[in-house]
Amino acid sequence: MTNTRETVFVVDDDPGVREAVGCLLRSIGLHAQLFASARELLAITPPADPACVLLDVRMPGISGLDCQRQLSDAGFRIPVLFMTGYGDIPMSVRAMKAGAREFLTKPFREQELIEAVQRALDHDRERCSKEHVLTEMRERFASLTRREREVMTGVVSGRLNKQIADDLGTSEITVKVHRSRVMHKMAAESVPDLVRMAERLELPFRT
Repeated sequence: MTNTRETVFVVDDDPGVREAVGCLLRSIGLHAQLFASARELLAITPPADPACVLLDVRMPGISGLDCQRQLSDAGFRIPVLFMTGYGDIPMSVRAMKAGAREFLTKPFREQELIEAVQRALDHDRERCSKEHVLTEMRERFASLTRREREVMTGVVSGRLNKQIADDLGTSEITVKVHRSRVMHKMAAESVPDLVRMAERLELPFRT
């Protein structure tokens, strides 16, 4: 993960709060994009780099809680942090159940906000890293031929080369060749490593 730009999307209908939060985030080297409404945020494309959303709860039009739901429906999987001057227990519970990372009550201390944002970015950085690895794994699997995929299924199911050969109606030597190619293309160091890859790719296992 190189040359990434971590972004905080700040959504608040109060221009004073919006600008103050934006200045604070920029002062610690973060990229801040400011939005006056949830509708503006929902119009953007989900970011590829680590990010989080700092979202006011009570806004005209689409509320923060409704925005959180629509972000999820639209494929945004980045962390959401809520900020509000009118927070109550039922609202915070609903937000957390929907996946919110933090619920900050205005006025909050600058350090409190910074720490909450950093925790959210740490979480999203890990998510992005895992998704990057999974994307590469899918690309490697896509490079396998049909026969190599069949052999891989047999290997991760614990079948011996002779058994795989019988299943596929081919020779054991041919299975060994395909097996070697599978290990190379998938960059697997061992059979257990290949099994873990198959699990992450959610491939069917033969029982």
